[in-house]
Amino acid sequence: MKMLKEKWHILSALAVMVLTALTIGGCHMIPLGDSGSQKGVASIIGVSQANMREEWRVALINELREETEKYEDIQIVTTDATGSAAKQVQDIDNLIGYGMDLLIISPCDEKIMGEKIKEVYDSGIPVIVMDRSVEGFDYTLYIGPDNEVIGQQAGSYIIDLLGEKGGDVVVLQGNPASVQGTERLSGFKGAIENAPGITLHEVYLAAESKDAAYDIVVTAKNIVENSDIIFAYSDSMALGACDALKALGLENKVMIVDCDGFKGADEGIDLVSQGRLMATVSCPIGGKEAIDYALSILNNESGVPKQVILRSNIIDKSNVEENVNRINADTSDDGRKLKVGYSQVGQESNWRLANTKSIEESAKAFNIDLHMEIADQSQEKQFEAIRSFIKEGVDVIVVSPVVETGWDEVLREAKAAGIPVIMSDRNVLVENREENLTTTYLGADFVEEGRRAMRWIRDNVDSTGGDMKIMEIMGNVGASPTEERDAGFREILEENPGYEISYSAYGDFTFDGGKKVIREYLEKNEWDIDIIFSQNDDMALGAIEELKAHGIKPDEDVKIISVDATTEAFEAMVRGELSCAVECNPIIGPQLMKAIRDLCSGKQMPFRIITDEKVYDQSVAEDYIRKRRY
Repeated sequence: MKMLKEKWHILSALAVMVLTALTIGGCHMIPLGDSGSQKGVASIIGVSQANMREEWRVALINELREETEKYEDIQIVTTDATGSAAKQVQDIDNLIGYGMDLLIISPCDEKIMGEKIKEVYDSGIPVIVMDRSVEGFDYTLYIGPDNEVIGQQAGSYIIDLLGEKGGDVVVLQGNPASVQGTERLSGFKGAIENAPGITLHEVYLAAESKDAAYDIVVTAKNIVENSDIIFAYSDSMALGACDALKALGLENKVMIVDCDGFKGADEGIDLVSQGRLMATVSCPIGGKEAIDYALSILNNESGVPKQVILRSNIIDKSNVEENVNRINADTSDDGRKLKVGYSQVGQESNWRLANTKSIEESAKAFNIDLHMEIADQSQEKQFEAIRSFIKEGVDVIVVSPVVETGWDEVLREAKAAGIPVIMSDRNVLVENREENLTTTYLGADFVEEGRRAMRWIRDNVDSTGGDMKIMEIMGNVGASPTEERDAGFREILEENPGYEISYSAYGDFTFDGGKKVIREYLEKNEWDIDIIFSQNDDMALGAIEELKAHGIKPDEDVKIISVDATTEAFEAMVRGELSCAVECNPIIGPQLMKAIRDLCSGKQMPFRIITDEKVYDQSVAEDYIRKRRY
């Protein structure tokens, strides 16, 4: 009770201070929840908002309020940085000074606030970052949408809507400095650009607002009345366009598709229900998820991931009622034992063995009956396993796929049987994404792993003496870790002249594969490689052995960077042979089992759930080697 009283005294004092400041008129701090309640307060959550003038952020505050009101022992205090990074830094210092137990932040500047977030995180205070991500993983959890995907979904819907004949689309564009708007427009144009018969007419708004959208649609009447569709990337812009079309007498001639899909009167979902919008692409706000995960973090529960990328959905007249019911539905875990079928890709490496062990151990802890089938790198065996799980009538199917493509038919069979499918560790590509054949992806961000490897090279291997030659040892052909790590690595490589990939070969993620790549290169070439980027530890360790056999000194004659960060990699770093290891965490069992229980309790699953990972090199290897679990 002492802690509850202390928290209540802090909150009471804060409420008095805020009310006094508001009377003066110079404070943007807003306490949420019933500050006059006599209930004890176990936890105080500080919320640092970037700018309360943006519609999305107001919606987030409302959702946080709704979720917080369900609990008697937590309170939220939120601040408004009014778009100033300096003020947001000060706001965070004030919130910490008031004794906040956890910080939720929507950063107004990714770089400046990234440094502040790292400082708070390193101090031991949990940090949930929302909406705008920061470089690195120096926070507890990131929750946000994939705005580019939202734009792509809108574009794909409009292509289907117009059909083969095509048509004219008016694109409403607001503030070019808006990260959210820029990403949505990028995704939208990327989806539309190769569609035959579609012509885009871009018009620019003075502001991202209802009134600005109204004015520009009326002003551009000659363009609008000869168009088929208006695309707006926010609900407020769409509402202004709706009102303008009505004023112009065009509401039955020109359709509108937008993004946001917020709840509430005259927001996206309501406009679809009224028939004023043809469709909206929902952008989950994340307030509900933020409070859910905040409670898990404060209660030290297992299974909290590193990133949660929220799922967006196309909502039109055909499914608006279904989506409203889903949003308003109560969720609960009845605690029953769940039956889960798991198709594991194989046991090709120490990483995979640790991954399998983590999943099996966590299943027991989460009261899950796990039936695991090892595919030994065979997609056909995975098809057989999935079909056997369907016959058994499992609650959930989990797949770690051998390759990305070729899954559509068997996934449709699972969907027809009413069994949701989660992709673990590796993802798949399906022909029609709108079929929603998989529920979510849980695992690593392979693209970011590739970026991190190249960033370490950029920061630690000097290229001023001329082009540094890089050998890339890739994994399996067609596997998502192979393709995505390569993409991330090359993305940063292109930004840094002085480095070049002079040789690439596949090592199949195995020790012998890494040896083979080095051996075959030396059979045809004198050794002239400066850096080796290996897409996993096993291949890097095989490469090290082969290099030593030819008298080439690892780390001295050639820098070697790998991905996984297993115990064997740390041992190689301690020996001075491996230069750096980018972590790909196999211990995902708790996160996976929590996701399964959340799914079966009725919660909407995110688009992606990303695990926690770091970068290690020889300077820290000795300190961490004893802590490795794999």
